[in-house]
Amino acid sequence: MNPRIAGATAARILRQLRADHRTVALMLLVPCVLLGLLAWVYVDSPAPVFDRIGAQLLGIFPFVIMFVVTSIATLRERTSGTLERLLTTPLAKGDFMLGYAMAFGVMAVLQAAVATGFSIWVCGLDIAGPPWMLVIVAVLVALLGTALGLLASGFARTEFQAVQFMPAFVLPQFLLCGLLMPRDQMPPVLEFISDLLPLSYAVDAMKELTTNPDPWGDMASSLLVVVLWIVGALVLGSLTLRRRTP
Repeated sequence: MNPRIAGATAARILRQLRADHRTVALMLLVPCVLLGLLAWVYVDSPAPVFDRIGAQLLGIFPFVIMFVVTSIATLRERTSGTLERLLTTPLAKGDFMLGYAMAFGVMAVLQAAVATGFSIWVCGLDIAGPPWMLVIVAVLVALLGTALGLLASGFARTEFQAVQFMPAFVLPQFLLCGLLMPRDQMPPVLEFISDLLPLSYAVDAMKELTTNPDPWGDMASSLLVVVLWIVGALVLGSLTLRRRTP
C-alpha cells in the first residue's frame, strides 16, 4: 500500500461527499434525530433509561448508517466502471480500501463529535466517564461500520443487494450485542456467538463509560477487539474486491 495514493483517494472521496449534501446530512444529522427521539420517548420516565442505553445507541446508530453509506458508495464506483479505471493506474486495491477508510474516518470523527455533543448538551445524557472517551468509541464503531460496509459491498451486484446485506451483517449483532439482554444471561450458544461479534465489544465499552468514572482499564480490551475487526475487515475486503460488477 502507498500512503500517498491512499491519501489522494481519500481526498477525492471527501470532495465527492462535500458535493453530496444529502449523504452528509444523513451521516451527521440522522444519529442526532434518532437520539433526540429516544430521549423524548423517555423524557417522563422515572428511571434514567436514556442515560442507561443512550451511550450504547450512540455507537449503534452511526455503525448502521456508515455501513449503508459505505457499501452503496463503494458498489456505485464498481458498477459505474470507476474502480476498474482507477485500478489501471498505480492505485492498488489496498490503497482504495485504505483511502475509503481514511475519508469516512474523517466523517466518523465529525459524526461522533456532533452526535456526542447533541446527546450530552441537548438531550441531557449523563455518563460517569469522560465525554472525550465517548467520542473515541463512537468513532471506532463508525469505522467498524465503514469497514464492514466495504467488505459487504464486494458480495453485492446492485445497490439494492447492498442494502439487503444490512440485515445479515447488522441485525444479528444488534440483537446479540447485549443491548436488549445482558450477554451472560443469554442461552450458551447465543452467548458464544455474541462473543464473536464486534458490536458486542463496542457496546461493552459504552457500558463501561456509562457506569465507570475511570473506564479505560476495563474497556481497553474491548476496543482492541473492535480495532482488530476493523483491520481484518479492510484486509479481507481488499482481497475480495472486484474490479467491476458483471
